[in-house]
Amino acid sequence: MSRRTVIEIWVGFFTLITIVSLIVIAFKVSNFQISANQGTYQVHALFSNIGGLKEKSAVKISGVVVGRVASITIDKESFKARVTMEIYDSYNKLSLDTSGSILTSGLLGDQYIGLEPGADEEYLVDGDYLDIVQSALVIEELIGKFLTSFSEK
Repeated sequence: MSRRTVIEIWVGFFTLITIVSLIVIAFKVSNFQISANQGTYQVHALFSNIGGLKEKSAVKISGVVVGRVASITIDKESFKARVTMEIYDSYNKLSLDTSGSILTSGLLGDQYIGLEPGADEEYLVDGDYLDIVQSALVIEELIGKFLTSFSEK
């Protein structure tokens, strides 16, 4: 093999590695999952402000992903954001008094729904609503309140 052929093989190898790495990064950033179809059940929640929450955002308990946000619509009666979550069937023992909060991963990270299971002995089933929710904290509103209270002093 000539030196030129060896160099071309190495360049091709590193090009292939780069392309595969970019594809993996793209899937990670988009929260794309390749997995066997897990059964899910839907749970809904009404939030007054969802911030930057998006469809396919994670639903977590204690940092562990237990589902995904399936859809975000406006509730026609309350005009609040109606978030539909698909929870994996393996987490079917969530009590009726489970609470949901919109949280952020890190300071500027993606938003997700954090669930906090309660102590009720009855469990959520397909189509139930979370009664206890906390909307997203909007940093601009917090800064505005801080500046307003600071300027009044």
